[in-house]
Amino acid sequence: MNDLKMTVKNTRALLCLECGKCTSVCPVSVFNTGFSPRVMVTRTIRHSADDVVASKNIWSCLTCGMCELRCPADISYMDLTQETRQVAQQLGEDAICSHGGAAQSFMRIMTSPELEQKRMDWIGKDLQIAAQGEVLYFVGCLPHFDVLLSNIGVQTVEESRGAVQLLNHLGITPVVMPQERCCGHDLLWSGDTKNFKKLAEINIDEIKKTGAKKIIFSCPEGYRTFKLDYPKYCGVDFEVQHISEVLDQALEDGKLKFKELKKKITYQDPCRLGRHLGIYSAPRKVMKAIPGIELIEMPRSGQRAVCCGVSAWVNCSFYSKQIQMMRLKEAKNTGADLLVLACPKCEIHFRCTMKEESAPEDIKIPTIQFSALIAQALEK
Repeated sequence: MNDLKMTVKNTRALLCLECGKCTSVCPVSVFNTGFSPRVMVTRTIRHSADDVVASKNIWSCLTCGMCELRCPADISYMDLTQETRQVAQQLGEDAICSHGGAAQSFMRIMTSPELEQKRMDWIGKDLQIAAQGEVLYFVGCLPHFDVLLSNIGVQTVEESRGAVQLLNHLGITPVVMPQERCCGHDLLWSGDTKNFKKLAEINIDEIKKTGAKKIIFSCPEGYRTFKLDYPKYCGVDFEVQHISEVLDQALEDGKLKFKELKKKITYQDPCRLGRHLGIYSAPRKVMKAIPGIELIEMPRSGQRAVCCGVSAWVNCSFYSKQIQMMRLKEAKNTGADLLVLACPKCEIHFRCTMKEESAPEDIKIPTIQFSALIAQALEK
């Protein structure tokens, strides 16, 4: 209970005005009338830890950050959710995870220091990587996602291939670690701080061995975790950049030349890259620099972009599918040829919904990963 009291204090929850603005913009609340960020704040303030955890609604939050944009009291809803879930773990409560908890089990297996992985098969002969160097590319779980979710045909490693190809084009031979672990994002957001820290410690040790001074990410979740959570929980502060930031700077320096791609595209802002870290313009500037590309924004884009409907594998539900179908229809209605995604989870969740037999045609739209699109347009 003391942990929950400290969480309430640290997140400014006591300042709640009960105005309901958070709930009015929450994508979950649109479809699940039993969930409300305002009610969650009120319950956390007024009830015991056992009561808060028993409501099960702590697992419904997408931690997308939409509520924080509207809150006049500046309450840290995302920290409140993250820390409340940690209390739930301490009380022996777990979320009901999608895919039978396979992803969580897989991440916990990765906490073993003795684990030997086979995760480099995606690197073709056309890609140049190093074992030591100043710039490291953190791949994330993409090679494992494509195996774990092969039934829906995801190809998230196309983002990794594209990212390395782009770095090579800029004269960078990035370090790629054969024993890199999951960054721990999903364990942290499902309340398992203990195993999150184990993964972080292994990654930190592996990175130090390479001599890297800068880490580049194409996965927004990994980027957010290293930028905000590793300093907070592990006391380690690396120099980090998202691939879109690297490309934006290269564009300004005249180091990127593109051939024509005649495509109408629309773009999904990932929650972690957008509302969590404030990166909106860099991906757009790079995409718009490609001759023939027409970027058509969805009605809700940038800060107002709607989440892909699932976070940390803990809240895939009927309501998630409704959110995904709503968002996919919004993308389709732009008239775009392609939906550009800058997060592997967005690809997984959207593709899963589009693959369902009952999926209507008006939500089906071809997708491509951001780095893969930019790599396609390179003038060689």
